[in-house]
Amino acid sequence: MNPKRRKKMVSKQVDISLSRQCKILKISRSSLYYAPVGFSPKTLDLMSQIDRVFTTYPFFGSRQITAYLPRTGYHAGRHRVRRLMKIIGLEAIYKRPNTSKKHPENRIYPYLLRGMQITRANQVWCADISYIPVKRGFLYLMAIMDWATCKVLSWRLSNTMDASFGIVTVTG
Repeated sequence: MNPKRRKKMVSKQVDISLSRQCKILKISRSSLYYAPVGFSPKTLDLMSQIDRVFTTYPFFGSRQITAYLPRTGYHAGRHRVRRLMKIIGLEAIYKRPNTSKKHPENRIYPYLLRGMQITRANQVWCADISYIPVKRGFLYLMAIMDWATCKVLSWRLSNTMDASFGIVTVTG
């Protein structure tokens, strides 16, 4: 609740004591005397500079902004920059992977290996697709492994996840 509003709710001109009024309203008595402290001019200047850098480079996070600030004559630690970015409401813009969303029409298949003992090589293979963040987006890595030996039988990198990416040949 806003401190000014609390003071309006609690009045000295009523026959009930301030302590009792605070108990009724379920607020602490010390909050009546709280005066919000603003930011220093130096901090406001730094916040303005962080905003300018972020406007120029909206993909910069707190680490990159911290590294960039000395070029403009400002110095601040990463945690301070991160805290001020949170106060201002800035968050780095970057492409997030969208690989886990299921299509509503896709069929869910039963798990066929439940209870099966995997004891020898080439009995069960598995495939997995993972993403690797790089400077300008993502690369997708597909690997085929043998479950018994944990050996990678084949792998492939791609910058897209189209159907041809899933076709991997296993040799050897």
